[in-house]
Order: sequence, then C-alpha cells, then structure tokens
Amino acid sequence: MPLTNSQYDAIMRSYEEKQRAARYRLEKNTQIVYDKIPSYEELDRQVSAISIGQGRRLLDGDRGALDALKTQLKELSRKKSLLLRENGFPDDFLTPAFECPKCRDTGYIGNKKCSCFRAAEIELIYEQSHIKNMLQTENFSSLSYDYYVGEELEKFTKAVQICQNFIENFSKDYRNLFFYGTVGTGKSFLSCCVAKELMDKGSLVIYFSASQLFDTLSKSTFDKDSAEALSGISEDIYDCDLLIIDDLGTELTNAFVSSRLFSCLNNRHMRKKSTIITTNLSLAELRDRYSDRIFSRITSNYTVCKLIGPDIRMKKKTTPAFNGRSAQDRK
Repeated sequence: MPLTNSQYDAIMRSYEEKQRAARYRLEKNTQIVYDKIPSYEELDRQVSAISIGQGRRLLDGDRGALDALKTQLKELSRKKSLLLRENGFPDDFLTPAFECPKCRDTGYIGNKKCSCFRAAEIELIYEQSHIKNMLQTENFSSLSYDYYVGEELEKFTKAVQICQNFIENFSKDYRNLFFYGTVGTGKSFLSCCVAKELMDKGSLVIYFSASQLFDTLSKSTFDKDSAEALSGISEDIYDCDLLIIDDLGTELTNAFVSSRLFSCLNNRHMRKKSTIITTNLSLAELRDRYSDRIFSRITSNYTVCKLIGPDIRMKKKTTPAFNGRSAQDRK
C-alpha cells in the first residue's frame, strides 16, 4: 500500500536532515580551505563574477557567451584542483558528501524513487510494525520440525504450507489466517514468519497483541489527549496490508472489545485487507466469549489452522543441545 502522508513526511524530513548535514560539512571544509589558501577564495569569486558577466551577454544575444563561459570555468576549475593538491587536500575535499550519491540525498532520481528511498520505506514499515526485534529470531530461517511428531507434525507441516501459499499469493488473492491451539505450538512464530516475508517485499504489516490492540482502540475512542496522536495508527489498523492480532482472548473481554473487534474485522474484510489472528482459545471458547457474528466472520472468511502438541518454548529451554544447533542442522 502507498505510504500515509505522515510516513512520507517522516522519510522526507530525514532527507532534508541529510542535505543539511552535507551542506554543513561542505561549508566547514570550504572555510578550512579559504583559511589555508586565500587565493582559492579569490578563484571562487572569479567563478561567480564570470558566470554573472557571461549570463548577461547571453541575455543580450551573444551566442558565443556560453562557449566562452565553459572555457573560462574549466580553466578556473583546473587551477582550483591544482591548489588543493599542492596544499595536501584530496580532490573531493570540496565535493558534497551525500549519503546516497545517486540521488544526492533527495530520495528521487528524476521522477522515480531512488533505491535508498525504497530502503527507507521498508525500514519505516519494520519500525511501525511493532515486531522488529521479534523478527530477528522468528522467521523461516529458524524454522524447525524437530519438536513435532505424528499428528502434531502433520498439522504443523500443513500450517507452514498454508503460510507459504498465503505469502506467494498475497498481492493477488485476499485471504485471512486463524491459528488456534494450545500454548507454545508455533502460532505466533508462523505469523512472524509471514510478517517478515511480506515486509521484506514492502508490504505494511502491523502487529498487536490483543491487549495492545484494544488498549489503542480504547484510547483513540475515549481519551481526547491520545485520540489525535493515535489517529494515524488507528487508520492503519483498518487499512494496513496485513494486521496481526496475537493472543486473542488474553485481553479483558467486554462489550466494547467485542464491538471493536467486529468493527475491525468487518472493516478490513470490506476493504479486502488481510488479517492473521492467533489464539489459545478453542473454537467453542471463541464462540462463547465473543458474539456469534464474530465467530461467523472468522469461520467463514479465514483459513482455520489448528496446532497441537507440547509447549515448544518450554522444550527449547530444557534442551540445551537444541539451542546450539543451527537452523540448517535442525531441518
């Protein structure tokens, strides 16, 4: 999805800061050269005077003024370079030092976004997803089937395949995922795997634990001091490419929560924006805790995946040998 205005402005402000830093460095270096080589400053004055003079000749219709200007500026440039070398300065000492020479820290090459702008977009997406640190360890490169056997392995393998298919068809096929089952069976891990793959492709993914989500929605609704500050993230909750609601059922459930949950899911469904939900609740508990329409929305519009087995997190803690093996070794 396109960047929001606030996201775009944040990136452009960073470019403005980079340009200011480059100008400051150039001004500082120029003053160093002027202090050490007074004749260099005089050459700069000549460049300005000649440019103005030849510009006037051009305006007066002198067709030879441009060629004369080029010749004079080339000679002055040669003299300036010679002065720098003779006084021990590198040739590029007075060349603006941009972080990205391709776009000169503007973010654009012509009318096209520079590759550094795209990198900034992806970095911003990571920062605003709420799961940047989690994705360093929870991704497909650390995927292992070691702790699953029998039916547990079958269900987990199927869930991985569903996730990979979800990623592959994300841009052309609207889908939602619902992971449920016992604690520590890989539900949140798989949602993070999906998030990283999509974010690396530039999709805007936002992660919330259920309690964080409803706390944010509550503040944006009832807290006037927070409402304005949260207006951007509230809109992103409805319009981001992928919303992950982790651990549904751990929040304090009440009428407000049920109402906002349905509004969120329904709004995103109407916009064809994908959602992933994870929960430790059974389907029966989900139906009992929330309204029938929420249960219907999820079971009708989500691919439902049940994961079973022991708590993998606990097993990892009690199996030191596993932690010392690489992801490739564990496959």
